[in-house]
This record gives sequence, structure tokens and C-alpha cells, in this order.
Amino acid sequence: MQRRAFIKTLLAATTLVLVPLRALAGLWNAPAFQATKLQEALAGMQIHQLTASSDIQVLAPDKAENGAVVQIEVTSRIPNTESIAIFVEHNPTPLIANFVFSGSADSFVITRIKMAETSDVLAVIKVGNQYFSAQKRVEVLENGCG
Repeated sequence: MQRRAFIKTLLAATTLVLVPLRALAGLWNAPAFQATKLQEALAGMQIHQLTASSDIQVLAPDKAENGAVVQIEVTSRIPNTESIAIFVEHNPTPLIANFVFSGSADSFVITRIKMAETSDVLAVIKVGNQYFSAQKRVEVLENGCG
């Protein structure tokens, strides 16, 4: 009898863990992440107009020895930053990541990305219904996505 009770409890716990994952999967923006061109990815994120801003800092190496691991740091000094999206124009799928912030979180991210070839890394900051951007060119010396 104890074995049956244990199995029931285990199945119930597994269900409780998987239900939130299914809900979060529904929030994933498949069209934007699966787009193969920068403009398609921007449109998938509902970004139609970008304003260049000096309040966004994109730190990345001028030359990346290996495109498989390129460290990128994006900092936004724009108040009320809601999200930071990172795009690499010449990647097979240009949208690399979209980081969403809550309330009083510091609006900066550090991550490592793959780059297929030399390209601009574009950071897009969302504030309300406005989108601000900054970019940095990174020269890739060794292929990372192919």
C-alpha cells in the first residue's frame, strides 16, 4: 500500500512541476526566435521603430577569437527599462535573447553568445511603447555557429 501512495504522490508532484513549464512555454515568442532575418525578428518582437541612444552601453570584444563563445554585456541607463533584447544580424537566427526586468531590477545583462560571422551586435531596450538601441561591431576570427 505504501508503494502506491508514494507513486501517487510522485505523479502529483511531477504534474505540479510540469504545469508551470507549459504555461511559460506559451510565453515564448516563437516567430521572433525562429526568424532568419533581422527585420523579421524585430517584427516578431513588435519593434517597428528604433531610436539610437547613448544611454545604452554594449560591451563586447572588437575581435572574437572564437565565435562559439563571445561575451556580451549590455547596460541601460534609461529609466524604467522593461527589457533588453540582443540581436546578431548575420546569425542563422538573429534574436539571441530577450531579458525581461521587473520593478527595481538593475537593467544590465552579461551573457555569452554564439556568432556565425563578423556582425553587429544590436541591443534593443524597451521602455513603455518605445524602443531604443545601440550596437557594437564584433569581428569573428573563427566560425562559431556552423
